[in-house]
Amino acid sequence: MPTKTLQIPTTDGQADAFAAFPDRGERRPGVLLYMDAIGVRPVLREMARELAEHGYYVLVPNLYYRHGPAPVIELPEHIGAEIRPAVFAQLMPLIEAHTTERALRDADAYLRFLTTRPEVSAGPVAVIGYCMGAVLAMRTAAAHPDQVAAVAGFHPGPLVTDAPDSPHRLVPKLTAQVHLGLAENDLTPEAISELNQALDAAGVGYTSEIYPGTVHGFTMSDTDAFNPSALQLHWDRLLPLLDRTLANG
Repeated sequence: MPTKTLQIPTTDGQADAFAAFPDRGERRPGVLLYMDAIGVRPVLREMARELAEHGYYVLVPNLYYRHGPAPVIELPEHIGAEIRPAVFAQLMPLIEAHTTERALRDADAYLRFLTTRPEVSAGPVAVIGYCMGAVLAMRTAAAHPDQVAAVAGFHPGPLVTDAPDSPHRLVPKLTAQVHLGLAENDLTPEAISELNQALDAAGVGYTSEIYPGTVHGFTMSDTDAFNPSALQLHWDRLLPLLDRTLANG
């Protein structure tokens, strides 16, 4: 499965990214994949390649590009409980600098880049994300309803907050079909209820599900949170969603 390192022009510079896609010459539907808070690293490359094997062009930008190319901080091969606090102490300034305003500007650039790749077919795209990337996926889909036909978020960050631009308040702007795969500790029952009520009221086609026996980060095989059966469930939910909405092949 070919992968290619790319530079995406943004209003604030050049975002480094990588893409994975089938090397059979046909144009394929585009998928924008937002990283989790830990950043672009081998586990995300593996996931992008897996997705590309199912016939998609998958673009994975380094959201922290303003601070340098990925990996912006040195990451161990496995992020266990004993080193997680030190890793996140380095990551927090990067996370905090990635404001909603910056994220939305970047989303414009990422989608413009993705949809103009010669390997990407005309038509709608999907946006998927993990952890904080799931929040960005929802924001991107709400900001670009004419382009995004599917949005999926796994072990998401805060989707229901008191902020005026909380992701759950953006739901009426969605035209995408939605899947949310939650860890058991991601959202309170009250927040899940509020989010589902917003999706219902907006008439959005969605599934929202707590993956059993999981903790936040369950898809990431380089962390202690990893849950192999939940990762498989994530593929079992994600691939049919993309197949339904992107008319692959």
